[in-house]
Amino acid sequence: MRFDVVTLFPQMLAGYLQQSLLAKAIDRQLVSVNLVNLRDWATSKHQSVDDRPFGGGPGMVLMAPPVVECVEQLQQEMPHGHVVLLTPQGKRLDQTVVERLAASPRLILLCGRYEGFDQRVIDILEPEEISLGDFVLNGGEVAAMAVIDTVIRLVPQVLGHEESARQDSFSSGNRGLEHAQYTRPREYRGRLVPEILLSGNHEAISLWRDEQAEQRTRERRADLLKDR
Repeated sequence: MRFDVVTLFPQMLAGYLQQSLLAKAIDRQLVSVNLVNLRDWATSKHQSVDDRPFGGGPGMVLMAPPVVECVEQLQQEMPHGHVVLLTPQGKRLDQTVVERLAASPRLILLCGRYEGFDQRVIDILEPEEISLGDFVLNGGEVAAMAVIDTVIRLVPQVLGHEESARQDSFSSGNRGLEHAQYTRPREYRGRLVPEILLSGNHEAISLWRDEQAEQRTRERRADLLKDR
């Protein structure tokens, strides 16, 4: 799977690409991430890609020409990418959205800055607008990292154990929260690992985990049980 990240600050993602699961996936050629500096499409000598908004108001707005022309050039490569614009005005990212994005062989992620994009970027490119939540970040780079981090978990062979993704909280096979997990030591500060997990009875363990997951979901996110 390929990601193209269009940003004014590609250096913000450079270190991220060299860490943990993503770095391993890149090394194994399961995933590729192309950092695209939007200023490469600027036409002024100062490489400006933003300007003051018509009608007045605070801040600056990313101009349409560099963004549109950048994406159009990227789209000349195969396969065509699904364009995602990261904005607090978009639909909220959840596991259902992640699963749909993971079905695309290529995502082009547009990282906003300042007061956002000229509306004509949206009108012309018709991107899918996605938000991390009801808050405002300084830019779309952190949101782009979140999209990449969630999507690569669903790319075949990226995880050491494919069942991990299917059992994650909010996954299509598990619309609730995940059950509690335990590892060594068996006792810590007087708190013991539940005996059922040491029984070797996998059927009983599975049933216990299902019950624990439902109880946790009911206590913390009862809204997730409404569709059951």
